[in-house]
Amino acid sequence: MKNKNITIFLVDDHELIREGIKQLLELEDDIEVVGQAGDGEEAIEKISKYRPDVVLLDINMPQINGIDVLRRLKDLGANSKIIMLTIHKDREYLLEAMKVGADGYVLKDTDAEGLLRAIRTVESGETYIQPSIASLLVENINDVESNENAMKTDSLTKREYEVLTLIAEGLSNKDIANKLYISEKTVKNHVSSILKKLEVNDRIQAAIFAFKNNIKKI
Repeated sequence: MKNKNITIFLVDDHELIREGIKQLLELEDDIEVVGQAGDGEEAIEKISKYRPDVVLLDINMPQINGIDVLRRLKDLGANSKIIMLTIHKDREYLLEAMKVGADGYVLKDTDAEGLLRAIRTVESGETYIQPSIASLLVENINDVESNENAMKTDSLTKREYEVLTLIAEGLSNKDIANKLYISEKTVKNHVSSILKKLEVNDRIQAAIFAFKNNIKKI
């Protein structure tokens, strides 16, 4: 039995960019682009109609920017997963997108593998944050709790530390399981333990913690 396709809706004010992404995505057997929009108003109307699994939403658009589109969609109760796309490393936009509730954050200069990973990760119910964006989010943040954070880091087991570094790289639970040769259920248990020990609510916050505290592969 064929698995259900991941339905995608593209929002960008540049038609060439939309068409380029569409052609790239439709090379994949499990992905179907069901619609496009060139501005925010059109996007809100069509997303409500098509109810795609994932929306790729440009941040920088005229009239209604992507953040405001995201906010409107959340207010309307849209169930689609939203991945924000941008060509600019604009920290304020990204912080606002996190606050409003985007599911993914990707720069337009990412490669095809990175974009596909983001789509499949958010569609599975997890949050995806491109590593370079995560590091941008924590730039110039004063770590006034460095000692406390060091204690939190020390509380991680060697395996949890390893899993945390892979979370910071943007890997999904499935990707981490394959990389470490362990079950996906075991990864989920590790992730739950990591979130509890670091006192954070989700994977994005865990990734940011890793970048702030310079946590790298052993």
